Amino acid sequence: MGLMNAYKLMKNRKKDRWSQKAYNARMKNLKIKSDPLGRAAQAKGIVIEKFQKEAAQPNSAMRKCAKVQLVRNGIQVGAFIPGNLAQKFIDEHDEVVIERIGGKQGRAKGDIRGIRFQIIKVNDQPLHRLVSGKIEKGRR
Repeated sequence: MGLMNAYKLMKNRKKDRWSQKAYNARMKNLKIKSDPLGRAAQAKGIVIEKFQKEAAQPNSAMRKCAKVQLVRNGIQVGAFIPGNLAQKFIDEHDEVVIERIGGKQGRAKGDIRGIRFQIIKVNDQPLHRLVSGKIEKGRR
């Protein structure tokens, strides 16, 4: 360690940081590149099929989900259908708007493994208002 060694230490530190996975992903913007929605908060999509996913331990329930193909890039994602009996208001080939559920660090929330999005609108009608019976489902 010499008197003028700080520059060399800084240079080595900068080079060695690229071996850290989190730093590498952050510098290359890999999270944004791999995200189906990109930088957007919401996206439109078409429902391909409805399915049920089993909840993780210790819960035992069948969570209602839908496979949605995004209009903007054609990527298929799984989306949770929130609300009691809300799956009755969603049919195949309906146009839906999805958003992130809000799990930690972009991962799945709660006991639904692998599901990162939820449906908020069906054919431009808010899903929670359809479930509560305040409006009827619109035609497309």
